[in-house]
Amino acid sequence: MKLLVTGGLGFIGSNFILHLLEKNENLQITNVDAELTGSHNGNLSLIEKNENYNFIKGNITNRRLMEELISTCDVVVNFAAESFVDRSISNADPFLVSNIRGAFTILDLITKAKKKMIHISTDEVFGSLKSESATEEENLNPSNPYAATKASAELLIKSYIATYDTDVIITRCTNNYGPRQFPEKLIPKTILLAKQEKNIPIYGNGKNIRDWIFVNDHCDAIYKILLNGKSQEFYNISGNNEISNLEIVNEILKIMDKSNDLIEFVDDRPGHDYRYSLNSSKINQDLNWSPKINFKNGLETTIDWYLKNSEWIKEIPNNVLNQTPWKN
Repeated sequence: MKLLVTGGLGFIGSNFILHLLEKNENLQITNVDAELTGSHNGNLSLIEKNENYNFIKGNITNRRLMEELISTCDVVVNFAAESFVDRSISNADPFLVSNIRGAFTILDLITKAKKKMIHISTDEVFGSLKSESATEEENLNPSNPYAATKASAELLIKSYIATYDTDVIITRCTNNYGPRQFPEKLIPKTILLAKQEKNIPIYGNGKNIRDWIFVNDHCDAIYKILLNGKSQEFYNISGNNEISNLEIVNEILKIMDKSNDLIEFVDDRPGHDYRYSLNSSKINQDLNWSPKINFKNGLETTIDWYLKNSEWIKEIPNNVLNQTPWKN
């Protein structure tokens, strides 16, 4: 099978490529990545010379490039996206370009070429939930520009399924954590600031709840969908591990033997959703998938990775840990 992975230098995309090459020696993987914010050249340095892997620098909005790449692949797995809510609040334009225009470019080309696509979406398209968990049929209700662009891509895909019978699957996942995540996100930022004995900012009262899944579990779910997922279906992927931001930071500080006096409560960001939650019984039942990594064990693995990979961290711009993007 020949795969085209978009955004494969990002957090989830790079872990997915590594996961695939470990699982299946018969895959040929081409990775196209524009190397924008969130990508990291070091994420796949271990496989640069792997004969089953090829990297091309390029943007998914480049129709001529994408048409050429899609013509030689069997399946497109689309991770490419702007994904940080804070930056979308400050400037939504790049999110519209990547998450809507980019997704449309791929969608239109795979429809014309009669190819298959797996589109990676997010639980944030459902907005904040009080107590229930969203099923695949839940109404979309995004609360921020990032989530709105991801929901827009989903609506485009649904329209192409209805109009052109396009061969596409949408996955939605809860919050990921693990190695190679860009340090603008909560868990790596907390680890690196704690290592430096610097204050760790937490929005509002820290009680906002997310469901966390170790990135390898997410990658395994996508792999099962790639092999056995049903065309034109939607699959929710959850970690079944709902925890508040404050609890996560406290757990990281405990593992690292750091004082929780480092915690600094700061002004909440605009439109901050209180809780995300997905019901993933469909993928559990249909594809026999469930998360395997215990949260504490996954968190310990993640902390250990960041503490041991100082060279990777050196490639991150100095201002990433200290900025509040939505205020900039």
